This record gives sequence, structure tokens and C-alpha cells, in this order.
Amino acid sequence: MISLPNRRLVIVVRADPVICGHSGEARNLAEAALLRGFDDVRIITWPIDRLQEAGLPLKPLDRVLPYSAGITVERPGPVGDYKVPDGRYLAGLTGRLVELFTDGVPTVCMSLYLSPHAVAVADAVRIAHSTGLPVDVTTVAEAVGSDVTNVVRSCLEEGRWGAAAHVLSSYLAHDLCLAVSEYTRQIILAEAAELDARHGSTFAERCTGRVAVSYPAIDVGAYLRLDPAEGDRVLARRGLTRDGYVLFLSRLSPAKGVDDLIAGYERSGAAHRQQLVIAGTGPDAGRLRALAAVSPVADRIMFLDDVGDAEKPYLMAGSAAYVLPSKPLPEFVETFGIALVEKMLSGGGPVITTETGGIGEAVGDCAIFVPVEDPDAIAAALDRVDAMAPAERAAMEQRARARARQFDRAVVFDNLLDQLDSTRWGLLQRAV
Repeated sequence: MISLPNRRLVIVVRADPVICGHSGEARNLAEAALLRGFDDVRIITWPIDRLQEAGLPLKPLDRVLPYSAGITVERPGPVGDYKVPDGRYLAGLTGRLVELFTDGVPTVCMSLYLSPHAVAVADAVRIAHSTGLPVDVTTVAEAVGSDVTNVVRSCLEEGRWGAAAHVLSSYLAHDLCLAVSEYTRQIILAEAAELDARHGSTFAERCTGRVAVSYPAIDVGAYLRLDPAEGDRVLARRGLTRDGYVLFLSRLSPAKGVDDLIAGYERSGAAHRQQLVIAGTGPDAGRLRALAAVSPVADRIMFLDDVGDAEKPYLMAGSAAYVLPSKPLPEFVETFGIALVEKMLSGGGPVITTETGGIGEAVGDCAIFVPVEDPDAIAAALDRVDAMAPAERAAMEQRARARARQFDRAVVFDNLLDQLDSTRWGLLQRAV
């Protein structure tokens, strides 16, 4: 007889090797679930070749850290052949979820990103119930900013209100609806209200009562247990020295403000004493490399496109400053800033960033803020850090690390379980 697990967590997400804070969040939620007694944890995601074809920025496959025993990563293949022009991979993902929801195991299923993951989960739950088989599943949908700015808002701008309604309806079909920050929650409510005003729907009222905030889960311990000797080896392999470089490490896209960082760096006095390291890949990589190549300090700018999970915290810890001059664009607004929190935990020099979107919720008063699209302010901030007394830097580092601890994955996951318990009680009360 096959022994079935007692509790299962399923996370549907664009997982590793995608370069995105929320793929790391999925890993952290999965690891926290093991610590809290879930004996079957699964990440349902996309085949590697499909991620590559989509053009998503990806980590080197051989540098993605392994998951703990007990976490299974599944990448369902497509359903159908060339006669099905689209939706083949989504059908494979949805079908696998139906199988998991109907095998008799009590399951919590969480989707990160609404499109298309929340849509797939909502559809799978409906299909599972239609089979007549026993279904014991509780669903959680976590919305990130691009779900709204890149999908719902663009649908409204193009007059495609049905597509926007599809996303919001699938979101609200989940038992628990979350947003990764209060900023994200507010833009969800604003876009839902706009949809209602144009078409007479009732999404805003339902979202107001349903959407709660759950900050991203981060493996705090991994950034607090750094080995100084290994850090020296990591930097030596890259030809770097501790406090000898300014770091950007994130996805290379226009909204990240790397062009402003390059311009600010070349205007700073710090450029004569510190290198600029730009680590990451993404759609803006070619343009940024060309921009850096004609900079008067081009020989001081280094691009890294092969940084792995294990190396990342050491690069953060060794930097004189970490700069993320994010700016709001129609296609993307920074809704939290996971990399900023990871840098605060790693130690080293201060964070320099903007107050775009939900960044303030991530860093509080533990960063040096600059205006959006202001290279001169970035230059001044770099020079301020360069002249910072050791005591001031140490105090800022300690304050930043203390703030960042609140986002520990165990704390976030426990809060999620508490919200699920409250949700189940509410559902039971309504059923009675």
C-alpha cells in the first residue's frame, strides 16, 4: 500500500533558474514549509527550454543551489502538438494540478504571480471538483506589482476589459488573496476601481475586503552566516577587493535605473577609487554594455552575467555600496525590493536607492535615498558613502540588518499559516 503524505504544499511559480526575487521567495516558502511539518512540498513550474524560449533572464543552470530533500520541482510538459497554437504548457501545468488536487492529500496551493499561475490554479480547482473525487485544497494567490502594471493596467489602456476581468476574477477565486506590499495592494484596488468605473463591475469592493499584505519570504540565516574566508576567495576570483567596488545586482531592465547609475558613477569622485560592478542579465543588457563602453571610466566598469546563488551574498557583503536606482515605468514598478533586503542582511556598505513603489516598505529608514532619474544625486550619494566614517557605516549596517530580520522566511510562513487558519474559519462560518 502506498503511504500518502499528511500535508502538502504546492507552489506555482516561475521558479529557478529565473532571475527574480519571487523565484527565490518560492524556494524560501518551500523550505519553511518543511520546517513547519509539511511532508510533501512541490514547486510546479515551467520546462527549462520554455523559459529560455521566452527570453526570461536566467541564472547559469550549474550555479542554482539544490533544494532540500522533501522538495520536488516539477516541470510539466506541453499538451498537444503544433495544431494547438498556444496554451499547451499551461494545459500541462493545469492538468498536473488537477491530479494533485484529487489524490486524497490535504493540500495548500499557492500561486506567485497572477498571470498565468492564479488562472491555472483557479481552473484546476474547478476541474478537480467536477471530477466527483474528494478534494481538500486551500488556495492562496500572491499578487506582485507587474500583475497589475503589466497585465491589468495594460488591458484597461487597450480597452480589453474582459482580459483584466479574467485576471481579477481568478485572483478572487482563491481562498486567500495576498499582495507583496501595501503599495501593491493599493495599486490593485486602484486598477479594480478603474475597471468598475468604466464597466460597472464590482471588483474594487471585493478586493478591498479580501486582499491582505504578506511580505516576501527571505532566507535570513543564509545572509547572516557568511564565511569571511570564503568571501575573500569569491572576491579574489573576480579580481575584486573588499570595499573596492560599487555593486548593482539584479535584473537588467530599463526600470532598474542602471543607466542612471552609470551616469552617476562616472560623475563621482568615488569612481577613481572604486570599480562599478553590474551583475545580472536581462533585456537591457546590450544597451547598458554599449553605454558603459563609451563612458570616460569604461575601464572601471565590470559586467558579470554568471553570478550564482552561492556567490551573490558574498558580492553583496564585500561591496562599498549597493545601488538600485529603480524608477517607475508603465511595464514595471518595484513593488518591494527583495534584493535590497538581502543586501541589508549581508552587511557591507550602505544601500542607495529611490523611494519608488514599495521600496520604502522594504528598507524603512535604513538606506540613502536619491530622486528618480537623478545621476547627480547618485554621484553625491556615492561620494557620501566613500567619505563615511567607520562608526557611522557600522551603525547603519547594524540598523539595516536588524530591520531586515523581520522578513525571515519562517516568520513570513507562520504569518501565512495564521491567515490561512483565519480564512478557513471564515469559510466554515459562511458555510454554516
